[in-house]
Amino acid sequence: MKRGIVEACVLKALERQDNYGYQIVQDLSGIIEISESTLYPILRRLEEQSRLSVYSVEHNGRLRRYYHLTDEGKAEIKAFLKDWFDVMTAYEFIKKGDAV
Repeated sequence: MKRGIVEACVLKALERQDNYGYQIVQDLSGIIEISESTLYPILRRLEEQSRLSVYSVEHNGRLRRYYHLTDEGKAEIKAFLKDWFDVMTAYEFIKKGDAV
């Protein structure tokens, strides 16, 4: 479940604008703990699933890989939110069960 949350956060971070790995880690630092070593396999997986596209831009003489949210990625955010609503409904049921 946590993997899905991290992936959804990465997708959401790219909804506003295209970005590169280090900046994505910085953008998410106050929301969820993620390192670059955790992020890059997620980015590769999301790219393989066509949820992201990748392009390079030269920066200080080096190529920097930027990630762009695709329509499939936007749909994945919507699906996550629907699924999360279902999880929260089950959570509330379980929580009420504990109070009895």
